[in-house]
Amino acid sequence: MDRTAAVSQRLCLSSLSHLRDRRLRRILTLAGFDPVAARPRAGDAVAVWGSGKTADRGARMADRSGAALVWLEDAFLRSVLPGRAGRGPLTAPVGLLIDRSAPYYDASRPSDLETLLRSDPLDHSDLLSRARAGIADLIEGEITKYTAYAPNAPLPDPGYVLVIDQTRGDASIRLGGATGDTFREMLVEARLDHPHARIVVKAHPETARGLRSGHFGPGDADDRTTLLTGPVSPWHLLSGAVAVYTVTSQMGFEAILAGHRPQVFGQPFYAGWGLTEDRQPMPRRGRVLTRAQLFAGAMLLYPHWYDPARDRLGRFEDACAALAAETRAWREDAGGLTATGMRLWKRAPLRRFYGPGLRFAEPPARAVTAAAKRGTPLLVWASKETDALRAEAGAAGVPLHRGEDGLLRSRGLGADLVPPLSLIRDPGGIYYDPTRPSAVEAAVARAARWPAERLTRARDLRERLVALGLTKYNLPGLATDKGPPPGDGRLRLLVPGQVEDDASIRLGAGTVRTNAALLDAARAAHPEAWIVYKPHPDVEAGLRPGALPDDARALADVIADRADPLALLAGVDRVWTMTSGLGFEALLRGVPVTTLGTPFYAGWGLTDDRDLLPAARARRQARPPLDALVQAVLIDVPRYYDPVTGRPCPAEVVLDRLAEGRTGPAGPRWLAKLQGALAGQSWLWR
Repeated sequence: MDRTAAVSQRLCLSSLSHLRDRRLRRILTLAGFDPVAARPRAGDAVAVWGSGKTADRGARMADRSGAALVWLEDAFLRSVLPGRAGRGPLTAPVGLLIDRSAPYYDASRPSDLETLLRSDPLDHSDLLSRARAGIADLIEGEITKYTAYAPNAPLPDPGYVLVIDQTRGDASIRLGGATGDTFREMLVEARLDHPHARIVVKAHPETARGLRSGHFGPGDADDRTTLLTGPVSPWHLLSGAVAVYTVTSQMGFEAILAGHRPQVFGQPFYAGWGLTEDRQPMPRRGRVLTRAQLFAGAMLLYPHWYDPARDRLGRFEDACAALAAETRAWREDAGGLTATGMRLWKRAPLRRFYGPGLRFAEPPARAVTAAAKRGTPLLVWASKETDALRAEAGAAGVPLHRGEDGLLRSRGLGADLVPPLSLIRDPGGIYYDPTRPSAVEAAVARAARWPAERLTRARDLRERLVALGLTKYNLPGLATDKGPPPGDGRLRLLVPGQVEDDASIRLGAGTVRTNAALLDAARAAHPEAWIVYKPHPDVEAGLRPGALPDDARALADVIADRADPLALLAGVDRVWTMTSGLGFEALLRGVPVTTLGTPFYAGWGLTDDRDLLPAARARRQARPPLDALVQAVLIDVPRYYDPVTGRPCPAEVVLDRLAEGRTGPAGPRWLAKLQGALAGQSWLWR
């Protein structure tokens, strides 16, 4: 839903800090306001934030001028770091609450949020499906208001009572019918209600960072009460709790989403709807909601969500995906990374992905030592991994990660030094190596268990990718008139050639391991078929080995040189391949695929597998729908880089950039030509 407004109302900001906040001003502008630092007049609106002196001054300005009051607050998803941590992409909000009635946390009067929750039907099936999927996405992705915590941080053993602290002076406490004494009462009640249980008091993130003070401290700990200040996942913490106590914290809302019925000692926006045990009842609300309805109102309908890559207002899903991309990069890169086996031209793109904490070291033995000294994982380009490197890293206690391009890569070939827009970093294996488990395998098995409504994003991504005509490389100037169908009722087969020394062939091919043997097998299985053979682009460019001998070329009816793969897929009935990524492209477009090897998309019941590696067959027991495969391969596993904003981004943004052609410059052409001249010695430059 695009809520960008065409008509602007002048909005007088009562705080200069808000006027200096570019992201805030941009969201307000898109929401239909003209934010200014000026005296209000009739017809204007005055923005107030919180309930302190600045808010009081804004209220007086509005009262004197006859202007309307508009209350602003951060949305329930905000940023990686709190706003008080400084300025920059990691503290910029992805959403804003704009309320014309009251602050959402003011229990003394109805806000727009309360009115919405009380009066909107909240019963549309699509809305509730989005809500259920949104709840699952927050929990699965461990996304909360501020996401700068370590998902694997140590947690107390399960079975505790969770008591949630908040920062002193927070407006939601006073306007939520509570005081500082309410927190003392809450802790006492938790101890009385659970006389034999362990109590865990969770500090607010800003308290833990030293930005503000809370209500509890070390003096509140005893033999069964622990003060938890570490940057832990609230979702993990909630999963281990047997009961949750809160005053007005947003974490009480998340407790509801996690399946709890929290004890609530204030009057927050989520109380009074039949989902909480209210120590201060709110009969005014008088409606029983489901979790999905509460989420739909508070997260899907009420906020103004901002899409930073496209610079527009969007849906919750857009903001959540953007925040998840920033969060993932922050979490994975915060401790630094050491890399080896990376050619010079790859280093700049890798730095863009992994940030200033990335260091390069050669040779590999020295890189292991450097990674051990820095305490970082060691990243090696997957094709450069050796048994010796694996052994050295293991002996040094250094986690070894493998890097590879993602499957929505670029407009142009890596062999032409075109930088990637997506990368995969796998600590266990790599997706094209079926001899061992990989992150893609785990992600497919996980997504296979999801209900259909959780795969809506994957379905939308797949349909849009197909509609835009995008592939992995998106090469320009390809012919669309190669291999026309014969029109005589014969089976039409597409046989994509591959680079014959490619790692996916070495590790994933079966008894058929060359392009000539693949073409021969396809002809033997379908002697009357119309066969179109498509050479691999790197082979056509003279950059990699795999050209067909003359006798093998005669097995095909058409050799589709420099052909558009999508045009070919549109005209065939089936694809025969060893491990080509074109088989995945075919599946996305509903074209059946026969495999003579073990590509990442085989073994899941989606393909006709003629020579599957037994070890992979044993592991790949899940039977996912196609969109679960898409979820794993295009959303969950890769990381994406937006060449326009220079920031991490979701897959959907890269689709936009590929469609627009805004993908950044390639490397120097002279180096790509030199690589072509050395194609037979590709070990020198790959």
